Amino acid sequence: MQAMLKRWCPALMRCLLVLCLAFFTAIAPVYAQDQGSPAEISKTLDTVRAQIDALQNDLDAAAEEPLEDSELLRLRDTAQEASKQAQQAESTLEPLLASMQARLAELGEPATGITEAPDVATQRRELSKNVSLLDAQIKLARLIDVEAGQANVRILQLRRAQFQAELGKRSNSVLDDDFWGELRTLLPQDINSLKPVWKELKTAAQEQGKPIWLAVLLGIAVIIIVRKLAGRLLWTLTTTRVAPGRLRRSLYATAQLALATVTPGAIAEIIHAGINAQSTLPGDLDGLLNQATGAAYFAGFVTGLGRALLSADRPTWRLISLPDPVASGLRWYPAVLAITLAAGWMAQKLATLVNASLAATVVQNSLMTLILGTLLAHAMRRATRLRRPPAPDPHAVASEPAPAPMPAGYFFARGLVWTAVIISFACLALGYIALGSFISRQTAWVLIVLGSAYLLNGLIEDGSESILAAIKRNTGDEHYARPMTRVRSQVIVLLAGAGRLLVLLLALVLLAAPFGDGPAAWLQRLDYLHNGIAIGEIQLRPATMVFALVVLLIGFAAVKIVQVWLARQYLPTTSLDPGMRLSAATLFGYAGYVLVIALSLSAVGIGLERVAWIASALSVGIGFGLQAVVQNFVSGLILLAERPVKVGDWVTLSGVEGDIRRINVRATEIQMADYSTIIVPNSEFITKIVRNVTHENPLGRVQIKLALPLDSNADQVHDLILAAFTDNMDILDDPAPDVMLEGVETTGLIFNATGYVHTPRAAYRVRSALLFELLRRFKANKLTLINPPAMVLKETYVSDGASGSGIQSRDSQAPETDSV
Repeated sequence: MQAMLKRWCPALMRCLLVLCLAFFTAIAPVYAQDQGSPAEISKTLDTVRAQIDALQNDLDAAAEEPLEDSELLRLRDTAQEASKQAQQAESTLEPLLASMQARLAELGEPATGITEAPDVATQRRELSKNVSLLDAQIKLARLIDVEAGQANVRILQLRRAQFQAELGKRSNSVLDDDFWGELRTLLPQDINSLKPVWKELKTAAQEQGKPIWLAVLLGIAVIIIVRKLAGRLLWTLTTTRVAPGRLRRSLYATAQLALATVTPGAIAEIIHAGINAQSTLPGDLDGLLNQATGAAYFAGFVTGLGRALLSADRPTWRLISLPDPVASGLRWYPAVLAITLAAGWMAQKLATLVNASLAATVVQNSLMTLILGTLLAHAMRRATRLRRPPAPDPHAVASEPAPAPMPAGYFFARGLVWTAVIISFACLALGYIALGSFISRQTAWVLIVLGSAYLLNGLIEDGSESILAAIKRNTGDEHYARPMTRVRSQVIVLLAGAGRLLVLLLALVLLAAPFGDGPAAWLQRLDYLHNGIAIGEIQLRPATMVFALVVLLIGFAAVKIVQVWLARQYLPTTSLDPGMRLSAATLFGYAGYVLVIALSLSAVGIGLERVAWIASALSVGIGFGLQAVVQNFVSGLILLAERPVKVGDWVTLSGVEGDIRRINVRATEIQMADYSTIIVPNSEFITKIVRNVTHENPLGRVQIKLALPLDSNADQVHDLILAAFTDNMDILDDPAPDVMLEGVETTGLIFNATGYVHTPRAAYRVRSALLFELLRRFKANKLTLINPPAMVLKETYVSDGASGSGIQSRDSQAPETDSV
């Protein structure tokens, strides 16, 4: 039993290992190369060169006599392998060439008129010879790589042309008697061609013995039991470990899809391993069984995808908005569709293996078109019928609720499916069998790809939303006020967007596969990006682009960290005032960001000497629309350097008066007295007159003018006003307050009192307090102010039409007696 387990247990892991290896081969660059000697590499290149020449001859012959698609695929594999070997040889030889060139450079040029040592001359000749040889081999490897790429393009064009020609072929219609007559003639021959295949399978199965098949049955039973237990465990973990929400449903649907895909494929793997346990099948037959295993995986995937999206057993876990009757009525259609597609695929491979007649192939395509078209049409008809509300019952107390709305795009998709079905049936009737079969198969394929993309897109979106909610919940930052919360959330959103974009690209690749642009062709084009894309003299490679992005992100983060450290820790320990600290930190940030961008461009391969065209483009842009932006930017730099105004200054500019709170790269923020903020372009501070109240002297002046009668005691008034200023705690002692007799007029004595406060912002408040205090002291000393003479300008009588009464008003004007 142990020996038997050693035979077929590795086969159970074959699919997983193949998938892992394929994934690693597709995404992992080749970092380790075979370090062969130049002689061995030269032999390899000669062999590959001969293969490319033979391949080119075959392609030239294919222009006159078309090749089969399988032969074209073989030639494509040969070209891809040749390109891979050429790239490996180039990557191996380049370091050797660089090393020899460095050694030759160390020897230098031979001196004129001086005979050098024999060993040095010998070494120089050997190095020069090896450099020439390696350079020639590298050029040959590059030439082979280019020719292999050109051959791949030609193969792709031939496959497309054959595909289009196949679709345009017209045969007898299925409604024609000649169509069925030819089939009746050739059908016995096709059946006889299947007998050797069946005989080989039967013989291989009988050779295994009962213990092998008992082990196979035991393995199948174990897989079924594990499938049931895994389904229950999945349900338990999803309902208990995952928070309620769409993520729970998306995870459960994706896990269901994975289980449904693996189960039939694993069973097929066990059966295949049982047949091959004690005997080896022929290569063609073994390849057919491998394809049958792939068909089993595909059938399981289609079935699991339909169950995951419909979720007929658990309506509340359904991802798409479908009424329950529609979901329940369509629950068996995915399995039938999967079996139909897998059976049609295997029938096509089997017909190719036994070299079936053209009539059999045409009949097979016709039957596949009829089955798929009928299945799709019946599904659409059944969904429409189940969506309709039942007939009203006149004896019912209350009417039934309206049916649930169908998902967006349902009617558009239904119209496309009906159109495809009708066109495919019409092609069968007219004799375009290949075109009708392609339309029906492509319709089913599009539905499968779109359903898979919808599930993956929903999983990514629900996962990102769940992570964002967890970040908000754990940090207590609902509005992204903290920098780290914003950064983490932005990273999650960017990753989710990249994942959705990847799903979209994958869907496009899969949709284009039946048209000849399969995944292999797309991967081949993506492999070209490994060598980079040349834009002029600049070679853009994915690795360098990623490295430049990493340099940019790390550089920006480092500049921000140092800028915060300067503003919060280092600069406060210096003698600089707060405004100069902020200016220094801002200037450091600008310089650091420019340096980081320059380093990123250098990482890509764009030196600073190559940005002349960027400057030219910017000059044109400045001339048309960026002049004001650049002017404000330069003005901001001047403000930070010369500091005519700084953060904390109280300025007046074009009627705007307030405190400068921040000087940005383009504009300056000024806070008004009502705590509102005005954004002023920096150029306004450079080109216009600015009153900076606190530029040199931060003191504020309080000035009060009072008019008293001529018979007032001037000395008493002087002492009284001066005492009021001196007693106020906000009035500074230095400079001391002063009271002046400004004039003696016919109307009275004019006194002008002046005091200073620590800031102009307090002048208005202190002046108001002094006026209140002066009024109280004048009243206590029986001093009166002059009443301003009133002059009657006009009298108006306003009549009230309702009551007949009137209101007399008088307008007068008085001179100002005080100011600040």
